Amino acid sequence: MPGSTLLSLTLLAVSSVVRADYFSTDPLADKVVPYASIPYQVMTDKDDPRGFQSGYNICNSTTENQDSKCQTMFVNHIDDFCLWAPATPNSTIADTEGDEVAWCSKKGHGTRIIPAGAITSIQLIQTPSYIQIAGTLNQAYLNIGGVDGGELDSGGQDGEGNPMGGLVYTNAFAASNGDNGTYIQAQHWSFFIGNNAFCGKICDQSKPNPQGLCNNVYDRLGCEYNAPANVAPGTFEACKGDDMLPVGVYVGTDGQTSTYHQPAETVAIDYNNLPYTPTPAPTSSCVPYQSSVIFADGAAVTPAAGNDVSGAGASAAPTASGSGSVPAGAATGGAKTTGGAGAKTTGSAAASGSGAKPSTTGTGGAAAFGVSVGAVLLGFISVLAAL
Repeated sequence: MPGSTLLSLTLLAVSSVVRADYFSTDPLADKVVPYASIPYQVMTDKDDPRGFQSGYNICNSTTENQDSKCQTMFVNHIDDFCLWAPATPNSTIADTEGDEVAWCSKKGHGTRIIPAGAITSIQLIQTPSYIQIAGTLNQAYLNIGGVDGGELDSGGQDGEGNPMGGLVYTNAFAASNGDNGTYIQAQHWSFFIGNNAFCGKICDQSKPNPQGLCNNVYDRLGCEYNAPANVAPGTFEACKGDDMLPVGVYVGTDGQTSTYHQPAETVAIDYNNLPYTPTPAPTSSCVPYQSSVIFADGAAVTPAAGNDVSGAGASAAPTASGSGSVPAGAATGGAKTTGGAGAKTTGSAAASGSGAKPSTTGTGGAAAFGVSVGAVLLGFISVLAAL
């Protein structure tokens, strides 16, 4: 994915004014929730100044519609994945991060369905420790107004996650033993969406460093650093891959391993002088898919009224990638293909990455998302008045 296509998907810092001294006593990332024991709402804290979970986690055929408030999502395979996005048309991630709902490519999860034409490219990479997705989209199709975006993750500023109470599962971790009906919780996850691009990682809790690989403290660095990938325009492919280094960890020109720590929101970042440039980890066995097959369930779904889809997206409607072959199992919901026609190997030489290129202007926080300082101050005063 060319860096020039994308801007930084920096998480808006407005949330930091909610109340810096509050952190959940029962953080979302610490909750172990077997799929068969999902509660109506997983959030338990009732005294969070941000409020309470706005949706629900028990989702089924009765909740599967374009008004669904389901906050349980899945990343299974290239033809069976979900994204977090707003429930209300023409919304910004900054204003709705705590309330996002699940939008999925396939029916059967009790969620909203991603309309055909929304996703214009995607690369799914399965590594030993996580599953990563990255690509481009017409974000207006998913109720996201303008071009701005942000991070959604299992941490959140108060431990409740963004969205608050969001749960993520997959049938593609090793513990599922190849059974598409066995869903394993990903306790640590991080997604970015905005500027008509998206990326995300869900980490396997049984592997050595799920928190480091799905870290949520580098929100100002966007996709390029959090989920580096090479996504070609108009392609739809699933690959195997190696684990990347934990977010922020890099090997310098002197051969020494170091860690970059993102500064506080009040400190500007000089994006032109970051200590390292991320390089996507090597991938192999990449198999092309047809977008029409991936998004067949969304063929009859249209974007909600109120979204400006007239000029949405960085490219035209998606087309079939590669040879146009559809590997067996592409529409079976989570069947993993490791080879097949059109399989290819890409190395890690390319350093352009995918995802958001951090803004060279160094603007972050509210300014980067077109939110006035006055609006932030007004929100701060309102919160203080409520305390």
